[in-house]
Amino acid sequence: MTCEQANIGKVRIGRGAHLALIAGPCVIESESHTLKLAEAIRRVCAELGVPLIFKASFDKANRSSIASFRGPGLEEGLRILGKVRREWDVPVLSDIHETQQAAAAGEVLDGVQIPAFLCRQTDLLVAAARTGKCVNVKKGQFLSPEEMGNVASKLNEAGCRNFLFTERGTFFGYHRLVNDMTAIPKMKRYAPVVFDATHSCQLPGGAGKQSGGQREFVPTLAAAAVAAGTDALFMEVHDDPDHAKSDPATVYPLPQLHSLLERLLRVADVMRKD
Repeated sequence: MTCEQANIGKVRIGRGAHLALIAGPCVIESESHTLKLAEAIRRVCAELGVPLIFKASFDKANRSSIASFRGPGLEEGLRILGKVRREWDVPVLSDIHETQQAAAAGEVLDGVQIPAFLCRQTDLLVAAARTGKCVNVKKGQFLSPEEMGNVASKLNEAGCRNFLFTERGTFFGYHRLVNDMTAIPKMKRYAPVVFDATHSCQLPGGAGKQSGGQREFVPTLAAAAVAAGTDALFMEVHDDPDHAKSDPATVYPLPQLHSLLERLLRVADVMRKD
C-alpha cells in the first residue's frame, strides 16, 4: 500500500503540500545549545513560510570510532527534545537504534527515524510502526530505491500508514557517495520522499576515525533534489560547524540557511508552475 501523504505533528508532507524542512544538529550537544539552534532555525523557517520539523539525535550509536561523542542518551535526550517541542511549538524527530527505544521515543516524539544502516531490520521497523507516530526510514546506502518497496510492505504489515523515505546517497567505492536523483520519483511510488542534503555530501569514514565530507556541494544537491520532486529536505545545521561534535565536515552553517532556503523555494516555485 502506498503512503501518499505523511504527517509529523502539524506538518504535512507529500501530495501537494509545501516543501518542508527537517533540520537540527546531528546530535544533541547540550540542552542550551539545542534550544538555541531550534529557536534560530524556527525563526528562519517562519520568515520564509517553510514548515519545520526539528531533528536531533539523542544517541549516535553508529559513529566511526568508539571514542566519538554519542549524545546524552535516551532519557535525557528525550527530555530535551520534549522541551524543544513545548517551548518552540515545532514537531520533533529523532532516530532509534534498538527496538526497546521505540516505546519511550513514541511517547515524546512526533516522528521516529530509522537510520540508513538499519533500514532492513524488520523488528526495528515493526517497533517504530507500533508507536503510532510517523516513521521516517532512511534508504540504506546499499539499497536500490526499488527495494524500499519491501520496507513499505513491512511497515504496512505492522499497521503503519504514515511514513516517509529519505534518500541519502549510494555507496560508490570506498569513502564515496553518489546521488541518483531518479531515486526520488522511484521511491515516491511508495511514500513521500525526503532528500538528505548534508549526509549525501559525506565521505563515510574518510577522515579515519570520523566521516569526512564536502559541505560545499550541499546547495547543488539540494537544488537538484527539489527539481527532481522531493517533498522535503533534511539538513543538519549548526552554528559552529567546524566544532560540531558530530559530522563537522557536512553540517550546514546556520548563517547560510536563510539564503539557501530562499534559493530552493524559487526552484520549487518553478517546478510547481512547470
